[in-house]
Amino acid sequence: MSLNVSPALLDVAERGEVSDAEFVGCVRESLPYAWQVVSAVMTDLRDSGGDFADHEIPPPSEDERGQLLRALASDAIRGGLERHFGARLAFQNCHRVAAFDHGAVGGERWRRFVSPRGQLLNQSPELRNC
Repeated sequence: MSLNVSPALLDVAERGEVSDAEFVGCVRESLPYAWQVVSAVMTDLRDSGGDFADHEIPPPSEDERGQLLRALASDAIRGGLERHFGARLAFQNCHRVAAFDHGAVGGERWRRFVSPRGQLLNQSPELRNC
């Protein structure tokens, strides 16, 4: 299961729309490692004043890797995180998380990162089974 949904939040969802704040709170509580990584890369993006930041450190265990996969493979979760932090996320190799300022999306660095070539160049033998 991707998220630990409280009975109260499930009740809200059954009655209608869930706010981004409620959803993102559930993500933060359910996927703490993924939240930590995304928060860090978003903070790095804002603190640098640039248009790109990334996090390349492999997770300490498969549990944490699974959190990243669940967070970034879900359109709803990824979208909620992007709206919350105000930047676009990109993902490679089961652990490399990047944040792009919205103005950089579609630019050269973005295209290189999300391209098949970028994915291939970011491979290594120790990451093949991630």
